[in-house]
Amino acid sequence: MFFSKNKLQEIATTIDLILNKISEFEEKYQYQIRNVHPKYTKSAKNLIHYLALRSIDIDILQEKLDDIGLPNNTGSNNSILQYLLNFKIIINSLLNVNLAGEKRIFLTQKEAQKILNRNSNALFGTIKNKRNTAIMVTQASEDEKFVKSFMKSGMDCARINCSHDNEIVWKQIIENIKEIDSECKIMMDLGGPKIRTGKMMPGHKVIHIKPKKDVLGKVIEPAKVWLAPYGTKPPKDKIADAIIPVNKKWLQKTRKGSYIIFRDSRNKKCKIYINKKEGYGRWGSCKDSAFVTTGTLLNVFLEKKSNSEIHTVRELLPLEEVIFLSIGDLLRIDKKPILGEPAIYNNKGIVEKIAHISCTLPEMFDTINIGEPIYFNDGKIEGLIKEIQSNHLIIEITNTSKKRGKLKADKGINLPNSNLKICGLTEKDKIDLKFIVKNADVVNFSFVNNKQDIEDLFNELKILNTKIGIIVKVETQKAFKNLPSIILKSMENYPVGVMIARGDLAIETGWKNFAVIQEEILQLCNAAHIPSIWATQVLENLTKKGIPTRAGVTDAAMAERAECVMLNKGLYIEKSIKMLNKIICKMQRIQKKKGVMFPKLVFNQNL
Repeated sequence: MFFSKNKLQEIATTIDLILNKISEFEEKYQYQIRNVHPKYTKSAKNLIHYLALRSIDIDILQEKLDDIGLPNNTGSNNSILQYLLNFKIIINSLLNVNLAGEKRIFLTQKEAQKILNRNSNALFGTIKNKRNTAIMVTQASEDEKFVKSFMKSGMDCARINCSHDNEIVWKQIIENIKEIDSECKIMMDLGGPKIRTGKMMPGHKVIHIKPKKDVLGKVIEPAKVWLAPYGTKPPKDKIADAIIPVNKKWLQKTRKGSYIIFRDSRNKKCKIYINKKEGYGRWGSCKDSAFVTTGTLLNVFLEKKSNSEIHTVRELLPLEEVIFLSIGDLLRIDKKPILGEPAIYNNKGIVEKIAHISCTLPEMFDTINIGEPIYFNDGKIEGLIKEIQSNHLIIEITNTSKKRGKLKADKGINLPNSNLKICGLTEKDKIDLKFIVKNADVVNFSFVNNKQDIEDLFNELKILNTKIGIIVKVETQKAFKNLPSIILKSMENYPVGVMIARGDLAIETGWKNFAVIQEEILQLCNAAHIPSIWATQVLENLTKKGIPTRAGVTDAAMAERAECVMLNKGLYIEKSIKMLNKIICKMQRIQKKKGVMFPKLVFNQNL
């Protein structure tokens, strides 16, 4: 086969240029390489080699290699020097150039894979079912039976989010896990400085009884109802779909086989069957979707229809109000913690008072500008800042996920184009960290923006005189741009991983850019031999509704390229764990964790 000598010479020159660039980067960043944990020395060097490679347009080299029929699979980015030197040997052999005097020590691809496997095992523990990719599951209940079912379905490690519940609940969840499997790794998320919506005004006092239904609306499992005197909760190992407070003496007259007939707030006739007595309470089942309010008449039939007794539902706690928003609506964001309210309309349907809600970070008022976009509830509601006043903002709603978006308390707010002055650790994080280092194996560090945030975490750990595994959650545009320096700084600790927190990251970086950014993070982690975690909305439709989607399954298949996949909580989480386990096992037979190179990577070179 004939190869153009000029083309071969161009390739040889480009390879030498890259090798020189690698030597230059090694010299420039030798301090950072020396500072990493000893187990990461080779990995840090390879990451620097990768950054040197990506500092030029290597896609030109790829095209030239294609032209002469040589493979340019750059999944070898976990061993950059081996990849380049092998090509140099081939090209110079074709040019009849003798390279006998040139020697370089390099990390082989096989050695690099062993390092990545070691790092992955240190972070996630032993992975089940001969999978290469771990399954991390967010814990939603301290009920031991859920932990057992998760592990049986294929969960490898457990995640607890410190933004929810408290230390008592966290401790119980951890004890349940360790009792079943003492080796199971526990990951705990610090809440971080995420901006959220403030509290809402109390709404109607109502209980929604909601049986499980399939996609056709057919009841597949009745709602589990706990009837008990006011303030009496179900036993700690039991979970109710609805809790109805009733009179103690009236309830004592019921027994297994009794049933209750009532009309809900819509005047719909409904029925609850009494199945079991437990302590002062009763367990019932209801196949009807019903809205029960304070004062709802309950007519209990003890044995025969002629033998009945009427009672009313005791005082209920009010639900929080909900703000419904459509395109074109205005929303007021209050600087002070004023309780939020939906819009008020007159009898002609005209808005007399626009909806309003506060935010958890009033400091954001000092850095935002008119015309900047703002997103609520993981991007389900989009808006533009129309006015900035000293005590509030006016937002115009530009898009919602449905005809009317729902906004509640404690929902995320994103300002991707605003230069917010927020750092990675909050005062609550510092308190939660004290619990985490005593009870968990890994801390998931939220909203990291730069290497100084990592330094701040290290300083807190020094104060606590402890070491712990760290997973860096990449959730912002800043974090992505600074990711090489963040990874290198994190590598001073062992073990460490990177979570692609795709919810906030997609909003912060923009939907059009997100696919490429997601790929870039995978490649950077692979170059550093750092385990990556594919997170947010994996098999979400299956988890929440019980039915998978084609897009969801495809996304889960792509997730096999990461070292771990995270599933969030939902009614059908067990189904999702089982399906994800099957998808990963099948995909790893036909797909290796390899990708493609990209044009010049723009990153902050102040590592």
